[in-house]
Amino acid sequence: MEEVKKETLTIQDEGGNGFIRISDDVVADIAALAVTEVDGVAHLTGGVSDEVVSKISRKKLSKGIRVIFDEEGFRVDVSAVVKFGYNIVEVSTAIQEKVKQTLQTMTGLMPAVVNVRVSGVDFSS
Repeated sequence: MEEVKKETLTIQDEGGNGFIRISDDVVADIAALAVTEVDGVAHLTGGVSDEVVSKISRKKLSKGIRVIFDEEGFRVDVSAVVKFGYNIVEVSTAIQEKVKQTLQTMTGLMPAVVNVRVSGVDFSS
C-alpha cells in the first residue's frame, strides 16, 4: 500500500522558544468546518453537512478540502455543493472569506488563495 505523505506548515518562532508545525489535516478540518457554516452550502463534495459534522469521524470531515503548501505559504481548494435558490458566486465568495477568516483566527496565518469549485446544486431543500 502506498504511504500518503502528510505535509506540515512550520511557523518559525522569533522569540527562541522553538517552532510550531501545523498538519495539513488540521488546516483541512478547520476549513471544512468553516465551509459548513456558510449559508447556502449544502455540503462538501465528500457529503458533509452541518447537521452531521458532530456525528462523523475527522477523516470524513475534510473530504472536499485540499491543502497545498508551497514556497509562498499555502492554498486551500474547496469542492462544495450549493443549495438550490442561492447565488453560486455569492456563496463561493462567502466560502472564500469564511475560510480565510477562520484559518487566520485559529492559526494566525492567511492562505495565499482559497479556490472554490462548485461541484453541484442540491435540489432537495
